[in-house]
Amino acid sequence: MSAMEPGPRGWALPLYERVLVHVPTGSELLDVGCGSGEFAQVAVDRGLVVSGVDLDRRAVAAASDRVPEGRFRVGDAHDLDWPDAAVDAVVAVQLLAHVTNPLMVLREAARVVRPGGAVVVTVWGREPECEMRLFGEVLAPLLPPRPARRSPDGAPPLTEPDRLTKLTGLAGLRVAAVDEVCCAFRYTSADELVGALLASEIGRVAARRVGPGAVRRAALAGLAGHREPDGGYRLDNLFRVLAARVPQETTMA
Repeated sequence: MSAMEPGPRGWALPLYERVLVHVPTGSELLDVGCGSGEFAQVAVDRGLVVSGVDLDRRAVAAASDRVPEGRFRVGDAHDLDWPDAAVDAVVAVQLLAHVTNPLMVLREAARVVRPGGAVVVTVWGREPECEMRLFGEVLAPLLPPRPARRSPDGAPPLTEPDRLTKLTGLAGLRVAAVDEVCCAFRYTSADELVGALLASEIGRVAARRVGPGAVRRAALAGLAGHREPDGGYRLDNLFRVLAARVPQETTMA
């Protein structure tokens, strides 16, 4: 369940800071999908009391090493091993797109938060709002032809703010704010940029098909407009931070 998106070191700090705007200092916070503890470390440094849960045992061990002040355990976001109204806030950074049932996860988050407490979640922006889409665009000519898209079935993606707010309401939460945060993915060199691309799923597929050299040439040509004067590369991506509250008059069943 570790859900942090791959990216260059430090890219998520503006996202973390915006999440923490909605959680008062001193709060008891549960970090759901805590991964290896990057967000938890920032939260502890801001004066929060942090617990975390993740399905990945190795990630939980890494979080425990990174944040010895925290309390981390292996567990499922769909079925949190916490009692009702146990914490002041639940945060799920870049988790909902990776779970089987986002509504169930939101309901579990609402259940374990005290009345008046916060549930804060983050998601990617829409595809046109995120320059990481360019990885796919520059590699498209090197990949097998994609099947023609059919009309989409089912609900719109969580990148659509209306769907995210609707699910939050269905979970029994009251939406307090939907913020937008731009995070720059900065790669210090062409080698770092190409390395990140080759580590991605589409990069691996393209490299198997045409070789790493062709991937490198396509990436550097296609992303030349994002090269900075120091030789690095920058891709700007929008994320949304939804902050909600557990109603004061009831506890979540």
